[in-house]
Amino acid sequence: MDELPIGRRVAYWRGRRKMSQQVFADRLGKSKSWVDKVERGVRRLDKFSVLYEIADILQMDVQLLMGRDPERRTDGLNCIDQVEVQEIRAALERYDSMSAYFDAVPYPPPLDDMRKAVNHAWLTYQYGRYGMLTRALPKLLRDAQAADAAYGGTQAPEAAHLLGQVYQIASSVLRKLGEFELAWLAADRSMAVAQRADDPLLAGIATTRVCNALVAMGRARPALELNVQIANRLAPGGSNEVSPARLSVYGMLLLQGAMAASRIGDSASVDDLINCAQEAATLLGGDHNHYWTSFGPTNVELHRAAAAVELGDGGRAVEVHVRIVEPAFDALLPERRAHHLLDIARGYAQIGDVANAGEMLLRGDRLAPSEIRCRPIAHEVMSDVLRRTRGAPPSPIAELAEHMGVGV
Repeated sequence: MDELPIGRRVAYWRGRRKMSQQVFADRLGKSKSWVDKVERGVRRLDKFSVLYEIADILQMDVQLLMGRDPERRTDGLNCIDQVEVQEIRAALERYDSMSAYFDAVPYPPPLDDMRKAVNHAWLTYQYGRYGMLTRALPKLLRDAQAADAAYGGTQAPEAAHLLGQVYQIASSVLRKLGEFELAWLAADRSMAVAQRADDPLLAGIATTRVCNALVAMGRARPALELNVQIANRLAPGGSNEVSPARLSVYGMLLLQGAMAASRIGDSASVDDLINCAQEAATLLGGDHNHYWTSFGPTNVELHRAAAAVELGDGGRAVEVHVRIVEPAFDALLPERRAHHLLDIARGYAQIGDVANAGEMLLRGDRLAPSEIRCRPIAHEVMSDVLRRTRGAPPSPIAELAEHMGVGV
């Protein structure tokens, strides 16, 4: 894309936005002939003011329009496409609700369509298809923002709820891909929108996304404090109902608090929080996916193992892994299972068992390839496995390393 003339890039992105030359020209305040000449390279685009206006209409970053996008990853999964990441960034920089304060937002998508699209995006995430999700997110963000800005009255809370979920999806996948600042921005937006949706459980889950981003940026202590604070507010009992959804959100707040505590080496808090989460999971009575949490007894054990890895106790993590009941584990969605196998690969590496570390990476790759091939932490583990393997690595490991673009 960066090798194309600027006019061709304008034509490309106009096509991606499903805009005719006439519609584009009208929004720009130019003639269709002017647009045609620009796209054919007959007329030069040499004014930054016009470039910025075009980028705004095309809903994209001006640097991307000018061909200054970062290098694309071109592995078999195309899992991290920085063009799409920049599009997500541009969508997060939009403020449709403020624009709607002055002017009506035209043609908002129907809420039924939005609901289906959001559910599909959640499933795409939980099946670990990050490349597909990053390609879909820019449009989903724009549609959800437009719907939230346009719908009022009794429809306003649902529109806000859907937008809050989209921000959470964006935050989750961006954090996986190492885009921590963007993940924090999306999570923070989700928390703000959740208040307008008048749903304390949505706000609770938004809190875990904010805290996950904070932990990724090295701010584990405030993440721990915030998770525990909101968990106490949402705890079932007293004036709060004891529902499966509340138990799930409450449990996830505790688990994410435990993960934050593990980052600062607070093993006592880790044990306390995980044990409280285990009590909530016991009350829940099984593994469920309320508010897309995948919370239940099995997920508690997965977090127990993950926290042990963060504390540097790979041996304990492996012991927990061996105890996990296979049928319950196999019933979890692919992202959750592959994420755990990546954690256990780290655990095996910590105790010097690089053969089993590599095997865990291979198992995770078979479940959800993007979880292994796209995540920076997985690349670190693979690099460690290759470096510490005596002689040539087994061919499956070598092949996976090649797909990941990892060398010794």
